[in-house]
Amino acid sequence: MMKSISVGLLGLGTVGCGVVTILHNHQDKLMHQVGCPIKVKRVLVQDLHKDRMVKVDSSLLTTNVDDVIEDPEIDVVIEVMGGVEETRQHVLSSLRNKKHVVTANKDLMALYGPELLAVASENGCDLFYEASVAGGIPILRGLVDGLASDRITKMMGIVNGTTNFILTKMSKYGSAYDDVLKEAQELGYAEADPTADVEGLDAARKMAILATLGYSMNIDLQDVRVQGISSVTSEDINYSKRLGYTLKLIGMAHREGEKVEVSVQPTLLPDSHPLAGVNDEYNAVYVYGEAVGETMFYGPGAGSLPTATAIVSDLVGVMKNMRLGVNGRSAVSPQYDKKLKVNAEIYSKYFLRIHVKDQVGAFAKITSLFSERGVSFEKILQLPLKDRDDLAEIVLVTHKASLQDYEEILVKLRDMQVIQEVKSSYRVEGGGVA
Repeated sequence: MMKSISVGLLGLGTVGCGVVTILHNHQDKLMHQVGCPIKVKRVLVQDLHKDRMVKVDSSLLTTNVDDVIEDPEIDVVIEVMGGVEETRQHVLSSLRNKKHVVTANKDLMALYGPELLAVASENGCDLFYEASVAGGIPILRGLVDGLASDRITKMMGIVNGTTNFILTKMSKYGSAYDDVLKEAQELGYAEADPTADVEGLDAARKMAILATLGYSMNIDLQDVRVQGISSVTSEDINYSKRLGYTLKLIGMAHREGEKVEVSVQPTLLPDSHPLAGVNDEYNAVYVYGEAVGETMFYGPGAGSLPTATAIVSDLVGVMKNMRLGVNGRSAVSPQYDKKLKVNAEIYSKYFLRIHVKDQVGAFAKITSLFSERGVSFEKILQLPLKDRDDLAEIVLVTHKASLQDYEEILVKLRDMQVIQEVKSSYRVEGGGVA
């Protein structure tokens, strides 16, 4: 029986403080789970004198990372400092010093996950990263353990709370994008530089991690097709509602046969779809398995305590492995070679909003262009454009078409004389109202 487990923390920001809080407040439950107490032995910080949300004995604080990763008494290093390149070196050093690592760092795992997992295995160490995707939602453990016997065919979800908060406000209250973004920054949901969130990069990193685990193949960040929400307008959302859809930033990973597609993009979902009702900063991931059918993981996608809960759950997993003597054996190398779908193999419906010159035969020319590529329309709205007697607004939802055909249609549309402007274009999942 182990007397105690010593933990070293790299970082004591919002999430780090949450970890300390849970370790302190839930000590009895944790002891029951693993059979011994957990002690925080050293904490790496940038400023020894900064006021923080939790009280930590000042003798535990250090500005020297070697005090953590080279301390022979520390069993587990919890990385919550963020960053990539410097953090990668710290994680590698920890693993090579035979220390297990728990991290919440999606950027690190999306870019260097295979390398770090290989080093962990070589050194008989665990490297767990549940908190790197969807905060407190146990989606990674659900894929690796709960659905281990199934064959996952599709994963789609809302994996970025900032963009979901923005789109929820725009949809519910008709707020303008810039106004809601400012509110999100004031509430702490969005960073001063919100690019990673609103341009879909944060979600793309998470989808790369999910696809790698769900499909057992190394999916890199550059394999994810990415479109953010910065160009989404109130008009797009209003037309979506009128057609029976809700607009969300959706991460998608879809496997057919041996090939996969992974994307992050604004997507119209039927109002009846479970993901359409996921609002504000909440996250949810819908998983389709050949045996289990449809399942959904839902909960807070960020925040100090939800994220810290996932981190401490990983810590418990490490400790249970220590008791069983099986550390470093949980990482499984990818089973399949990476095979990505090309555009001609990716099929979906599409929402298209265009401004057209209000003249005889204009719509017939547009219809002819779609017909040439074998693409038909499921829904059509045509309305006069306010303050412009010479233009009309046309909103279309197509039947399923290949991405290759659709992109070629878009190129030709922009060159047509009857088209004043292609205003917006989004993917559509499922049906809507007639």
